[in-house]
Amino acid sequence: MNPAHDERDRIRAAMDRILTGHPERSNGALTVVALALEAQVPRNALTQRHPDLKNEFYDKVRARGQTPDSEKRLRQQIRRLKELRVADAEEIARLKADVEALVGALHQATMENRLLRQQQARGVAVVRMLPKQPRITDATHPAQPDFP
Repeated sequence: MNPAHDERDRIRAAMDRILTGHPERSNGALTVVALALEAQVPRNALTQRHPDLKNEFYDKVRARGQTPDSEKRLRQQIRRLKELRVADAEEIARLKADVEALVGALHQATMENRLLRQQQARGVAVVRMLPKQPRITDATHPAQPDFP
């Protein structure tokens, strides 16, 4: 019996043990990694030397109405990525609205600044004094100095 034939036999026996729920050397997961552990072969034996057995394993898993664990993980990751994509789209929309508001505020400040500079250049600048703030004299706040 050549090594490749023995390897194929071990893979098929491992496949049967996993699919019947009686793994001996692995955790019984429906993955190529678990199948390789169960058959005591390197993982690349299934992915490179015997891809037909790997495909046969996944076909048998699907025929039993089950989903391979690797496919479950990928579907879960796809679901998470879609959720992140929605959250990112919402954040981008908020940021675009913020940018528009900030551009408007900047434009308004620029126009007011230009108007004030023009008034100053013409000598029409008006300085207004703000009303004084009432003094706070309780113990929690120190006394504020009076400014003229």
